[in-house]
Amino acid sequence: MKGRKPVLSISKSQVTHGNRAIAPDIRTIKFATQRFGESPYPSIKKRMIQTGLEQSHPALPTAETAEMNTILIIALLIIAFFVSLHLWTRKLTADGQKRVPQLGVVTPVSGGSIHFVERGDPSKQTIVLIHGLTGQLQHFTYALVDMLVDDYHVIAVDRPGCGYSTRDTSDLGQLPEQARMIQELLDSKGISDAVLVGHSLGGAIALAMALDYPEKTKALALLAPLTQKLPSTPQVFKPLEIRTEWLRSLIGNTLAVPLAAKTAPHTLGIVFAPEPAPADFLDRAGGALGLRPSAFITGAQDVAGIDASLETQMARYKELTVPGGILYGAQDAILSPEAQGEPMARFGLPLERIEGAGHMILITKPGACAAFIRRIAKAIPAQPEAV
Repeated sequence: MKGRKPVLSISKSQVTHGNRAIAPDIRTIKFATQRFGESPYPSIKKRMIQTGLEQSHPALPTAETAEMNTILIIALLIIAFFVSLHLWTRKLTADGQKRVPQLGVVTPVSGGSIHFVERGDPSKQTIVLIHGLTGQLQHFTYALVDMLVDDYHVIAVDRPGCGYSTRDTSDLGQLPEQARMIQELLDSKGISDAVLVGHSLGGAIALAMALDYPEKTKALALLAPLTQKLPSTPQVFKPLEIRTEWLRSLIGNTLAVPLAAKTAPHTLGIVFAPEPAPADFLDRAGGALGLRPSAFITGAQDVAGIDASLETQMARYKELTVPGGILYGAQDAILSPEAQGEPMARFGLPLERIEGAGHMILITKPGACAAFIRRIAKAIPAQPEAV
């Protein structure tokens, strides 16, 4: 009828607009569903549910979903941070090995290998040089080796795990184990009367060799040696106080090397105080080799090894029969000459001091160190030749 509004009539069997049947659309089906309580087109209704058309708006995220997304983003950022640090560490490691290449020969020993440099005439008195914590044999090749090589057979070693030497397990950081590995190298070369020169931690290892192998040790010339248990680890080495092996590895391969690279000038200033660190320390003295994961991990193992074995060694000092002496920088900021040097006088190792010098006398005062080593070596009477 003219003027009459179209009437929408819906049944479960059809949908019509006026008298004309029309194809159902989504709005029509929704209306029919609301009217009759179910869709007059079940198959279409089912398809709507399957394809998600039933909901006119997507569901808003819940608070739990938002929290999980936040946690996931934070986790991804942390992973990305550590991956970037690891890649930076690998670059610094490669740069360090390029700047400080291997100088000598690597010889296998039980529990690892020893890298060493050998100079001079093997028929002359052998002097063995052992470096300190987080160091390498370049501390001696910096200047001291050249001052001794004309008159002595000189061997400078990388301690087990340091420089280009290796060690298989963390317990080999204990003093008797490092002493054994170095002595095994000397035995393989037929050396049985060495004058041992140990700096800092290297001094403690030289003492361990003299205690365990006195018949193979001719004398001790100790430079700023560690001899007594410390009240606490020196502040500059505090980051090495990590007892858990997996944590050492994680930090060593991520945080430690980039941090060491950034803080190197400050660290060297403390270690060398009151003297200035040489500008070429990272190259000529091998300092760049300290910018590697292995250097951090070995240093942490060494700190733990000192704690585990030094007190036992101190109790054995009364057994010392090897002569020698101790030389300290009077203003050593790492180890106290009074606390570390003076107590050893009663065991046959008198203390000498260099005024104005600090801990790194083997680099800053090589002439005085060479003269001290010569005095020790010459003071020992020659062994009579076997008839």
